[in-house]
Amino acid sequence: MTAYSELVPPKETGCDSGYVLGCARQGGEMKTIAKGMLGAGVAAISLCASALMLHGQQKSVSVEGYVLDSACAFTKSLEKPISRECALKCANAGSQLVILSDDGSIYWPIADTTPATGQNARLLEYAGGRVTVKGKLYDRGGSHALVIEQIAAAPAKK
Repeated sequence: MTAYSELVPPKETGCDSGYVLGCARQGGEMKTIAKGMLGAGVAAISLCASALMLHGQQKSVSVEGYVLDSACAFTKSLEKPISRECALKCANAGSQLVILSDDGSIYWPIADTTPATGQNARLLEYAGGRVTVKGKLYDRGGSHALVIEQIAAAPAKK
C-alpha cells in the first residue's frame, strides 16, 4: 500500500480525480481521504448553518401582563400581584421580577448583552401593575425569555 500525506498531482498518485490529499492504493482500487473530508466538511457546514438559523429564529413580540416577583408567580399561582408594595418588597430583597401574561405564561426579562445584567431596575416602576412590553422572545424547554425593547404601563384589566 502506498499513501501520501500532502496534496499531490494526479500523475504521481495514479488517481483520476485531480489533486488529492492522501490518495491510497489498495487492492487495485483507489480510495481518497479527500472524499471523506468533503463529506465531513459538508456535514460541518450544515450543522453551522442550522445553528445560525436557530439563533436567528427569536421573534419580535408584544406581551401584556402583570409585573410581579418570580417566587410569587410560581409558588402562589397568582393571577395578579397581591399588591405593589409586596412586589417591590420582594424585588428589593433580590427576587427577579417577571411578567405574568393573561394566559398564565411567565416571561423572564433578560439582557442581550454579555455579561448579562439584571432587568429589575427597568421593571421596578411597574411592579404590581400591568405593562405592555415589546421585545425579542426566546423560547427554550418551555421557558420564555424576553429582551425588552419597549415597556409601557397598560390599562388595568377589567
